[in-house]
Amino acid sequence: MYYQNRDRNIHAAWTRKNHTCYGMGLGIMVLDDAYPGFPGDVRNASAFPYPVQYEIAAGVDNYTLVWEPDKTPCREPILNAAAKLEKMGCRAIAAECGYFAYFQKDVAGHVNVPVFMSSLLQVPFIQQLIGPHRSVGIVCAQKRFLTDIHLTQVGIDLSSNFYIAGAQDEYGCPEFDNLWDHEKRPDIPRINYEKAETDMVDICRRFADSRKDIGALMLECTGMQPFARRIQQAVDLPVFSWGTLLDYAYSVVVHRDYYGHV
Repeated sequence: MYYQNRDRNIHAAWTRKNHTCYGMGLGIMVLDDAYPGFPGDVRNASAFPYPVQYEIAAGVDNYTLVWEPDKTPCREPILNAAAKLEKMGCRAIAAECGYFAYFQKDVAGHVNVPVFMSSLLQVPFIQQLIGPHRSVGIVCAQKRFLTDIHLTQVGIDLSSNFYIAGAQDEYGCPEFDNLWDHEKRPDIPRINYEKAETDMVDICRRFADSRKDIGALMLECTGMQPFARRIQQAVDLPVFSWGTLLDYAYSVVVHRDYYGHV
């Protein structure tokens, strides 16, 4: 998005909540872990049409956040990262991995801006959209690590209509293993776009076909977002992802003007 002129409705400026920077958009917390992301992946800044500001959650990598059963050590660095983003001037705070859901309530209670810690926040909303007789199909990276705590922290009723599929541990997605499986990934994590896209489209198609009452797909993982359009073309269902959540988050805190005619 390119602005050719300043907003003529802005005539003055004042300090806002001790924020140091202005014109900010979303503050995005990322893992302290080195691996690549294609455009569309939350950690790739190039595809966002609005400003984003990253902050690393120091010491919180994919292993400690996702694999490690005791997540207590993650809490303080996550709260510190959130506070830094807020002080910087970010209007909302998000994170890059759906498993940050574990800390949704902690972060929301720690800062004074809206918090979107997990793509899974959309599940209760989606359930209202598709009605009581259809289910949400959640596609996560590894089902074995997505616990009831993750789900309830973002408001998901455990007795409600949803299914979970693990792309890596149930269906197999070698390209994602190269990034996030600490038992398999190479010293230099790498991923092939075409192979990952083929796997993700196949996984989502098989998952949707196996549960005929699925009315929408929810892509939990940041690495799935680059393939969301192709997945939607293959399954012919509404597809929600990190991308849909972040677009919504920005619209909530920086509402657009409307231009047209009557």
